[in-house]
Amino acid sequence: MSATTDRRIFSDTLAGYVTYHSPTQHRFGLRTSDGREFTVHLARNVVSRIVRNLGDPYHDTTSRTRDMLGTGRFLFAYGIFYEWEGGARFEAKEITFPEESRGHYVFEHPNWWVQQAAAIADFYLRGQFPDGKFDWRNYRTHLTLDGAHLPEHAGANVRQETDTISRLVYGLSTAYLLTGEDRFLDAAESGTEYLRQYMRVDDKQDGIVYWYHGMDITPTGRRKVYASEFGDDFDAIPMYEQIYALAGPTQTYRVTGDPRILEDIDRTVALFQRYFRDEERGGFFSHIDPINLSPCDDALGRNRSRKNWNSVGDHAPAYLINAYLATGREDFAELLEETADTIVARFPDEPDSPFVQERFHEDWSPDRTWGWQQDRAVVGHNLKIAWNLTRIRALHDKQEYAETARRIGEIMPPVGSDQQRGGWYDVVERRADADSGIHRMVWHDRKAWWQQEQAILAYLILAGTADDPESLRLAREAASFYNAFFLDHQDGGVYFNVLADGIPYLVGTERLKGSHAMAGYHSLELCYLAAAYTGLLISHEPLTLYFRPRPDDLPERELRVAPDLLPPGSVELTRVWVDGREHHHFDAKQLTVKLPESDGPVRVRVELEPVQMRLRMRSEFDGGTAHVRCGGAVDAGELDKFRRVLGEVMAAGPRRVEFHLSEVSEMCRPAVNELLVQRTKAGLDVDFVVVGAVLPEVREALMATDAFLLEGEED
Repeated sequence: MSATTDRRIFSDTLAGYVTYHSPTQHRFGLRTSDGREFTVHLARNVVSRIVRNLGDPYHDTTSRTRDMLGTGRFLFAYGIFYEWEGGARFEAKEITFPEESRGHYVFEHPNWWVQQAAAIADFYLRGQFPDGKFDWRNYRTHLTLDGAHLPEHAGANVRQETDTISRLVYGLSTAYLLTGEDRFLDAAESGTEYLRQYMRVDDKQDGIVYWYHGMDITPTGRRKVYASEFGDDFDAIPMYEQIYALAGPTQTYRVTGDPRILEDIDRTVALFQRYFRDEERGGFFSHIDPINLSPCDDALGRNRSRKNWNSVGDHAPAYLINAYLATGREDFAELLEETADTIVARFPDEPDSPFVQERFHEDWSPDRTWGWQQDRAVVGHNLKIAWNLTRIRALHDKQEYAETARRIGEIMPPVGSDQQRGGWYDVVERRADADSGIHRMVWHDRKAWWQQEQAILAYLILAGTADDPESLRLAREAASFYNAFFLDHQDGGVYFNVLADGIPYLVGTERLKGSHAMAGYHSLELCYLAAAYTGLLISHEPLTLYFRPRPDDLPERELRVAPDLLPPGSVELTRVWVDGREHHHFDAKQLTVKLPESDGPVRVRVELEPVQMRLRMRSEFDGGTAHVRCGGAVDAGELDKFRRVLGEVMAAGPRRVEFHLSEVSEMCRPAVNELLVQRTKAGLDVDFVVVGAVLPEVREALMATDAFLLEGEED
């Protein structure tokens, strides 16, 4: 064999933690997530950047690359592998840092996910309603890479799918929850009305509601499509379509309290209970036939008498948790418990496979021959189970929920994630290859946006509820990969799939930003819950949410504002505004607001905080005066938060800064020094004033700098 045939040259990505840096040898060590060590050589023309959010400018750090290679820092290195007989070399051409500084990940800033949510929601509004009018007759299932409708051929039918509309409505309502921007809720409410008018069947005689698969807009009018026309579900009514038809309206109901939507939820659940439920063996069937509404009709073919992940596991995240959060109703809580009990009892499959079993016959025996799935695992479904069992445990504290979620969290990384490049895979064989021990890829090694979402949320909530540093590491790695490679800074929105190395995959339907599978649901769900879990469970930051209900529509005019199913007593409601005015009629522990009488919509803004929040900081502006209110300990552990908030205040250019420090129990010397640095930068024209009573030792430390005024001593 010649020397040239022993050579290989290929590009790839490495993700890991810096173990050492040798400036003189122009190289550094990188340890991957699974502990392997690589030597990374720095090309002379290497460039670097910090991960940026949608809407942010490019953040170039090329000139500081070598200074940023501190031990323990996480990064992505994209470069070229050179391999030859007896040797190998990896030369980095691009380095991407998810941390602004070591240990400070960009996506843990309190505003990161809020900003991303607004950008994604606006992308879909521009694409679907370029004229700014939320007329859902013009909605199209497919959007191009840059967010435009696909060209329509004259005389062709246009299919509108119920589930994709509902998922977009969910995303828009969720964007309103985070931002309070009326355009998002206006579009969501009009979309909900469109679903109710055109896609809903209100069967008053049977006391149920069911939803059409979709509607064709034809040159001569509209044609409702009753049964599913997808290949896997053809001529059947699949459970998951009925479930996801509720996703958007339910999230809209959570914001508005519209009682008509609640009636739709109740009567769709009645459909589930009457026609999909297996009263004898438990759980829900995956399909019913459209004529007899039976799960056991021969016409269903391979879907006859079957149960699957979607028919049991999709209730909780799609609509049921949100319906419970909005109402507090016991029947919703019981259904959540029932689905969680079924998952724990039926789905885990160790020791036969680390992956859960997803398809079953009527008697719960595994179905390992069905269609495309065969004996294969969807990685994201395993992560989704860990995430949702942890949520439901906040309502029903069962040890088996915690143990199952923890176990999935432990066993998934080596079998479902890419521990060299970062990110999570799609569909793999449930059983490992006998020769290699690898769970082989079914179709490809690409990584889908929604699978990354499940990983981020699963490990965030596991980290936050169990104070688990390993889960936090995995959550940060997953969020780093997603934010580094899935955000489309050129056209907007997020990519459907990326290649294993993080490069966008833009072929076929995976080139689209809107399709049967993609409609702003997972990306905006991620923004909302990542903001909630990160702030309230991990970094201990307040979370602001927005609602727009009609008070008289709510039972006893009580608005429920819990952000998610979180550990009891972990979060409290601290401030409320109604139509811009501070409102004091609320229950801080129960997370409820008593609204004034009104038959019209009111704007409600709430602020939630972790109960264990060690440092509370708020900033308010009154003209040119900034008020900085601090409570708790400003010690070494909270110094970064103190510096960040103070920096944001000073960036606004106040002429006077008043520090309200009466509730400060401790202030470390570096915090005093930070105040002094900011005072120096502000110049002599800006006054720093200490207002109210202050602990003697804090007062002494501040006054010793001769840089502050006490209230009343300005003259």
